[in-house]
Amino acid sequence: MKKFKEIFKNPIFVKLFFANFTSQMGSVIGITAFTFYLLDRFSNQPAYASVAEMMYSLPTLAVFFIVGVLADRMDRQKIAYHCDTLSAFLSIVLIGAIYIGWMPLIFAVLFLRSAISKFFFPAESGILQGVLSKDDYATSAGLNQMVSSLFMLFGSALGILAYRFTGVYGAIVIDSLSFIISGLLMRACKIPEEVRLPNGHHKWKDLNISFVFKDFKTGAFYILKNKLLRSLIIGFCIFGIVNGGFSVMPIFILKYKLAPQNYEEYSVILGVVFGTGVLIGSIISSLIIQKVKFYQAMIVGLIITGTFVVLSGYANNLMLFFVLIFISAITLPLVNIAIGGWMPSIVDKKYMGRVQGWVSPLMMLAQTLTLAFISISFQKFIQIETLYCIVGGGLLLVGIYYMIVLPRLLKKGITIVEDQPVVSN
Repeated sequence: MKKFKEIFKNPIFVKLFFANFTSQMGSVIGITAFTFYLLDRFSNQPAYASVAEMMYSLPTLAVFFIVGVLADRMDRQKIAYHCDTLSAFLSIVLIGAIYIGWMPLIFAVLFLRSAISKFFFPAESGILQGVLSKDDYATSAGLNQMVSSLFMLFGSALGILAYRFTGVYGAIVIDSLSFIISGLLMRACKIPEEVRLPNGHHKWKDLNISFVFKDFKTGAFYILKNKLLRSLIIGFCIFGIVNGGFSVMPIFILKYKLAPQNYEEYSVILGVVFGTGVLIGSIISSLIIQKVKFYQAMIVGLIITGTFVVLSGYANNLMLFFVLIFISAITLPLVNIAIGGWMPSIVDKKYMGRVQGWVSPLMMLAQTLTLAFISISFQKFIQIETLYCIVGGGLLLVGIYYMIVLPRLLKKGITIVEDQPVVSN
């Protein structure tokens, strides 16, 4: 609790924290409402819900080569601010596309808005790394995890309420307003120049194709030379599969197995159950993470969560399903907080954007392929139980991989220097 009070004395962190809060709130409401809109209007075509989720993940593959380069070479604060303002504008455009009712146009707007939003996180991560001390990284990750858990707890309920009382249009207006508030908070931050521009001033004319690809390649070599960082990022690919599955599996298991007649109402309860578990787990994990090593927390969290995700796919009644999901939710924050606190500690500030520029596309590629697989195969070749086995098995696989690899690498010792990471033998 003392560390939480101390970190909120940092005025830049406070603005960034609430910018992230408002942005997440609107996005959760908008995405949830739009998903239920698709399921209502196209109830016999569940593939539309999967395709919509793909439109949130697929754009990463279109912009991944430049996202990290911009975050390291251009003004990080301006990038984050313009991401918010453009996302707000495109949310309004989405309302017009839904009104017209042409699905290709709707998916195109979703794709474009998502592509722009991909520039936000590397820039924000770089700013946070620069304005916080190493001792605050885990605390910041814990707070962000608590915010995410609150939206897990209330997000579906807020999205459904917005959808029921204001319709899909009203929900997207809320989404747009949240981006505007986030952008204003981001603009109000007084961030030191060395944090905004860690590699000095660059102009747009400097960022020609040759420069961008050279810088992008430099980021790749930075990761490959750091064995610890490389091992962590290999695991992120599996996390992409997990994210892809979890984006649609909870609704699918309710609609097509456990509660076909009342899946909307029970999805709210599921959100409360899962969110409560993550919130409790976030508080517990924030305390545990101060007493154990990051890699130990990750391994335990992955193995326990993966086991209970697999078991939840075979639940034959709602009560058992909710209990199993609740247990898996309690241990999940151990993984997220450990990664969030560890990554900034092992990445040089000058390379943070390019490292994040590689992490996101690798995860999104796996997520997009997973959603494509679900769109093609669900109810045709595989059942819901198989999906839960794939996702839970992925978590178990990463946990076992980290159990084998990470302790051995850490025994060698890791030193991060200005130009490249060096692994000491």
